Amino acid sequence: MARNRRGTPVRTAPVAGGTAALVPDPDRPRAWTLTVDGAPQSHVDLDDPGRLDFAYQRRLGHVIDLVAPPGRPLRALHLGGGGLTLARYLAHTRPRSTQQVVEADAALTELVRAELPWDRGWRIRVRAGDARETLAKLPEGWADLVIADVFSGARTPAHLTTAEFLAGVRRVLAPGGGYAANLTDGGALAFLRGQVATVLAAFTGAALVAEPAVLRGRRFGNAVLYAADGPLPLAELVRRAATDPASARVEHGPALAAFAAGARVVTDATAAASPEPPPRTFED
Repeated sequence: MARNRRGTPVRTAPVAGGTAALVPDPDRPRAWTLTVDGAPQSHVDLDDPGRLDFAYQRRLGHVIDLVAPPGRPLRALHLGGGGLTLARYLAHTRPRSTQQVVEADAALTELVRAELPWDRGWRIRVRAGDARETLAKLPEGWADLVIADVFSGARTPAHLTTAEFLAGVRRVLAPGGGYAANLTDGGALAFLRGQVATVLAAFTGAALVAEPAVLRGRRFGNAVLYAADGPLPLAELVRRAATDPASARVEHGPALAAFAAGARVVTDATAAASPEPPPRTFED
């Protein structure tokens, strides 16, 4: 077993998605990075659930912070669980929230439950299953926030990229609720442009948050797509994105429409998974 952080072993386990590894954070005594087949999935700090180490998770954290007044409990649906970093963050920042996490990889959840346990007082329920199938079973108007962060290997599954999927999201969202998705793309950004076009057709307000190099297609990376019916807290979102250690740009309004110009709405009949990351994307 490999070692890190003063001889602390890297913990590995077989899961449905391949081989999961819990890599110790060299700077924090009870923090770990969860990877599956080398692709980073989550960073969890057991001593500080309010700390978000990955840039894309901080951007999703901004959505959690801004979707409702500070401290107000939410009903949140997380499609994709990983290390439950965002569920922990939401429970920490919005006590008494009720959260449903859907994670297809039951073995991964058991590893996280055993090695990275969460506070038993948090109202977090983890359900094994397909994200879209579980979404269809939830009551109409149940969620204040839906976060989609689902990857099979390092790719977003095709059936979670479509107009039909977003119709299911809208059905579950309460009035005024928000939707956020973590997506990856690079190069010509055809996948990301299609996702923006699909969200713009489903919601009246949307914003895309990513590093400038990703938006220009110069680097493969993450982009967070945030949508709701009604005005978004754009000024504060722009401020937070610009002042983040990994500074990002927020595209919205006419600029976002121009970004998606020419892209077609993705449907179940036309959907494809997000592109495979280039070789060595996750190497230090």
